[in-house]
Amino acid sequence: MPNLIDLRSDTVTQPTAEMRRAMAEADLGDDVFSEDPTVNHLQRRAAQLLGKDAAIFVPSGTMANQLAIRTQTNLGDEIILEQNAHILNHESGAAAAFSGVQTRQLPGRRGVITTEQIARCLRGSNDHYAPVSLVCLENTHNRAGGAVFPLDEMKRIYRLTRDRGLALHIDGARIFNASTCTGIPVSAYAACCDTISFCFSKGLGAPVGSVLLGTADLIARARRVRKMLGGGMRQAGIIAAGALHALEHHVERLADDHRRARGLAEGIASVAGFRVVNDPPETNIVIIGVKAHPTETAARTAASSRNAQEVCQALAQRSVLTLPVSDSEIRLVTHMDVDDDAVDQAVGAFRTLKLEAGNVC
Repeated sequence: MPNLIDLRSDTVTQPTAEMRRAMAEADLGDDVFSEDPTVNHLQRRAAQLLGKDAAIFVPSGTMANQLAIRTQTNLGDEIILEQNAHILNHESGAAAAFSGVQTRQLPGRRGVITTEQIARCLRGSNDHYAPVSLVCLENTHNRAGGAVFPLDEMKRIYRLTRDRGLALHIDGARIFNASTCTGIPVSAYAACCDTISFCFSKGLGAPVGSVLLGTADLIARARRVRKMLGGGMRQAGIIAAGALHALEHHVERLADDHRRARGLAEGIASVAGFRVVNDPPETNIVIIGVKAHPTETAARTAASSRNAQEVCQALAQRSVLTLPVSDSEIRLVTHMDVDDDAVDQAVGAFRTLKLEAGNVC
C-alpha cells in the first residue's frame, strides 16, 4: 500500500539505521546470570534518570506492571486504580489471575483520580474487607487520550499512601511524553511512587522492551518473579541496545509528536461529522468522535451515519490506519515514523470521508 500512514499506535515504529547498528554491535552476555553488559548499562541508566535505586529490563509494559503488583501485594488484597486504566482494561486480567488481587475502580476525570477518592476507599482493618495494599496511577493515561497526571495531585496521593502504609505504582509507559509536555523531569514524577514502569517501544521508538524501577530489594524480588513468568532472557543486550539508543537519542524529539498530534486534531476538527474528544491533545494521542455531539448541527451529522469500525475501514482504503476504541471513537497516535506530510495526508483522508459522507460514513 503506497504512502501508508500508520496512526494506530506508537508501537508500530521501525528501528532507525543508527538503532539497528547499535543493536548489531551490542556487547552481550547472559542476562539470567546478570552478565549482559548492555542490559546492565541500560538498567543503571534508567535508574539514574528516574532517581531510583534499581531497575529491571522486561519484554513488555504489561510484565513491568504485573511485576509491580505481584511484588507489592498479597493474595486477596485490593488495589485501587482509575476505571479506564491500562492495567485493568488491557492486560488480559493478569492482576487477578497472577497476583490474586481484586480491583477498586474509581471514575477519573481524563484519567485522573484524586486523593479524596482514594481516601474514601480506605476502610481500615476489618476481616470483612479486602485489605488495600497498592494504588496504581497512569501517566500519561492511554484511554484518556494521552492525558498528563498533575504532579501536585500525585504528590498528595503519595503522601496519603505513605501515611496509610500503602504502596504506589505509576504505570509510566509514556512518562517521557508527560515530561516533554510539562517540562517536569521524569525524576520528579518517579519521586512520587514506590515503583514506576516505562516503555521503550512506544514514543521512544525502540522495537521491544520496558523497565520497572524501585528499591534494590523490590527489584531483586521482581527479578525472581520475572523468571517465573518466563521473562528471563539470555543475550538480551541485542534488544536492550535498541532501548538504550532510544533513551539517549529519542526523548527530545517527542515534542515533534505532540506538535503533530495538535495539527491532526486541528485539521480533523474542521471536518464535518468529526470532533476531537480530547481537545486539545496534551501529548501524542488524539481521540476522534465519529458521531456528532448532541449540540452539533444537522450539517455536521451527515458524515456520522456509520460507526468507528467502518470509518477506520474507509480510512484504511485511503492508506491511513487508525484504531477504533469504541463504537463511536477512534484513536490516532503520532510517532517518529509520522512526519508533517503524513499528518497532511491523514487530514486529507478525513476530508474525503466528509465529501463522500452519503456513501462512506
